[in-house]
Amino acid sequence: MLSKNSLRLYAVTDRHCIGSRSFIEEIENALKGGVTILQLREKDMSEQELIDEAIIIKQICSKYNVPLIINDNYSAALKSGADGVHVGIEDAPVAEIRRICGNDFIIGATAKTIEQAKKAESEGADYLGVGAVFPSPTKKNAVRIDTIQLSEICSSVAIPAVAIGGITNDNADELTGSGICGIAVVSSLFGADDVKKAAEALAEKSRKIASYGRI
Repeated sequence: MLSKNSLRLYAVTDRHCIGSRSFIEEIENALKGGVTILQLREKDMSEQELIDEAIIIKQICSKYNVPLIINDNYSAALKSGADGVHVGIEDAPVAEIRRICGNDFIIGATAKTIEQAKKAESEGADYLGVGAVFPSPTKKNAVRIDTIQLSEICSSVAIPAVAIGGITNDNADELTGSGICGIAVVSSLFGADDVKKAAEALAEKSRKIASYGRI
């Protein structure tokens, strides 16, 4: 069962941000710094390569009692022993994944509108990823939503929501009071010179924001 506290600091991996540094070591540094849930996002790997990598990262996540989510590929998530999957609007339907993967499998879904949020909830999603709330360096063409839309989406469903898209330690305060249970970060974490220190700062920030939300 997914705890709302697990969504406070949601890290999404980006190998390009990490560059020449050790991918595995920086993931562990993020977990040491306070990441509460980790999504492995690898768009250019074969399924078997993704499974092999997820198995290694799952062992690290388990050490810190942090759920591991796989981006898009629920088959790889099942085969690797990951805790769940996050799917976008164009990916496999939540209802199909729930039917195949069962009730204990975590399913996150992207939502940019109230209609998408309600559909994901009705089909069995456990949480929503809502955004992009700011310009995103990793998804330059991402559709933006403002804080009013974010609040409306959060209040339209009973399942928890995390904000995503260009969130940094400097702009995260703008999301206060929106109803989110946490923030999802990519480059502001894995692009930092000191990933552990960046995670600590973002974790503290997310605790303050979430205290005004649903947690």
